[in-house]
Amino acid sequence: MRRYHWATAGDLNAFFGLMLDNIAMMVLLVSLLVGGFGFDVNFALSYMIPGTALGVMVGDLAFTAMAFRLARQSGRSDVTAMPLGIDTPSTFGSVLFVIGPAFLWASKEFPDPHQAALYAWRIGVCTLIISGIFKMACALISNWIRRNVPRAGLLGSLAAIALVLISFMPLLEVAHLPVVGYTALAVILTTLIARLPLPGRTPGALGALLVGTVIFYAMRWTGTLGLEAEALAIPGLEPSFGMLLPKFSLDWISVLGDSLKYLPVVFPFALGTIIGGIDCTESAAAAGDEYHTGAIIATEGVATLIAGLCGGVIQTTPYIGHPAYKAMGGRAAYTLATAIFIGGAGMFGYFSHIYAIIPKPAMFPILIFIGLEITAQSYRATPKRHYAAVALACAPALAFLAMTFVDEVLVAVNTTLDDLPSALSVKLYTLRILSAGFIVTSLLWSSALALLIDRRLIAAAVVFGTAAVCSFFGVIHSPLPGGPIILPWNDYHWTPAMATQTPYHIASAYAVVAGLLLAWNATIPWKDRTLPSAEDRDGGR
Repeated sequence: MRRYHWATAGDLNAFFGLMLDNIAMMVLLVSLLVGGFGFDVNFALSYMIPGTALGVMVGDLAFTAMAFRLARQSGRSDVTAMPLGIDTPSTFGSVLFVIGPAFLWASKEFPDPHQAALYAWRIGVCTLIISGIFKMACALISNWIRRNVPRAGLLGSLAAIALVLISFMPLLEVAHLPVVGYTALAVILTTLIARLPLPGRTPGALGALLVGTVIFYAMRWTGTLGLEAEALAIPGLEPSFGMLLPKFSLDWISVLGDSLKYLPVVFPFALGTIIGGIDCTESAAAAGDEYHTGAIIATEGVATLIAGLCGGVIQTTPYIGHPAYKAMGGRAAYTLATAIFIGGAGMFGYFSHIYAIIPKPAMFPILIFIGLEITAQSYRATPKRHYAAVALACAPALAFLAMTFVDEVLVAVNTTLDDLPSALSVKLYTLRILSAGFIVTSLLWSSALALLIDRRLIAAAVVFGTAAVCSFFGVIHSPLPGGPIILPWNDYHWTPAMATQTPYHIASAYAVVAGLLLAWNATIPWKDRTLPSAEDRDGGR
């Protein structure tokens, strides 16, 4: 066995990439709660952040140990640890459809804002604990899924998340202050994609952060930023150092009954992290690091459960940036350093200073790089004949992206889709249905197309049959706000705008496609059921 080079110069760049990725998600969590629902910023920082950070610390420490074990078993010296962090879709989903609505309801029931915040926090904790248990149970079948689902399906759904969410959503913050954001993004793209080093070999992620932050404060000092100081202030924020122990408590049991109504929203996001974890394992294998899928999923389940038991409210998940961190030269030191830094940020209070000081346009370009690198890796690791399947996977994610902004507008103007003109209402209902459960939809669509390209019509029919079952119960294409799982025979009062898009219609559509493919397969001569050349079978490389 060659000696494992677990710490290299590349780990410094990878550390700043993974650390800033997690810090950005923590900033996003607090910003959505404070800006979107009027949550007290200090409550979020002291109650929600420590436990959430602890989950990241536990998961990254476990993944560091797994990298050492893989290096020992394989005899390789260049093993890269799997990165773990706060899940992006769950951050949006939990805040917008669970914690935020629970806080708004509690604000009407409890005159004390602190009591309302406590109630919403306990709801978030309860649903996170249930998610962790669910993910640990699903770890038992994760390896089977990875072996039997086409790589285009696994990596296609990965590319959809990377390009549409991880790259585009931060781009909005970057573009909001273009002098700051575009400059930091240019440093990221030049150093980490074009591979041109900064003077003094400064890590690209750190260099971008420093350049963007310096420009931000220089423009603020000269009054050329375009925003008044009052617009930059965070109401009520009181940054401080000091021990913020994770809030281990069993008080969440008191809201267990109330939290059950949110599970139809929570489970699809938990399932999405499981699929994402399987995708990440496949992506790591494509980059040369073969981890056991069940162990990866079980680890994220345990980390999520620990985070919830200690007051966290957002799921942890394997990050889909393994190829990017490997390309940076990262090994195992970067996950170890991230675990220590993020754990300390949550429990020693310095995250509040990071939140107050570092501008988001200087921080978020690293997320754009991660998304671009993952998308590129998804294509590199997929046979050329399956490129269309990878591209198709992005369509449901685009619907989710568009519906995110539609929902924000509807909340802002205090209206619903039913209140809109009928023609517009029909289009937006269709958009909502396409967006619901988009990670699973992306997986199913891209897998089915890859199987069709390989002329495996029976297997494709099975995928469409699975889609029929999933859509019938709202795992995908749920017609209700937030994308909850449903029992379609309940009286949901389908509106005229949804007359042709009920779960019965959508499930029937998938079932018809599955039946068509089975019948079609019976008519195809045996000589036409295989790919025409070895070049095509090997991906045309």
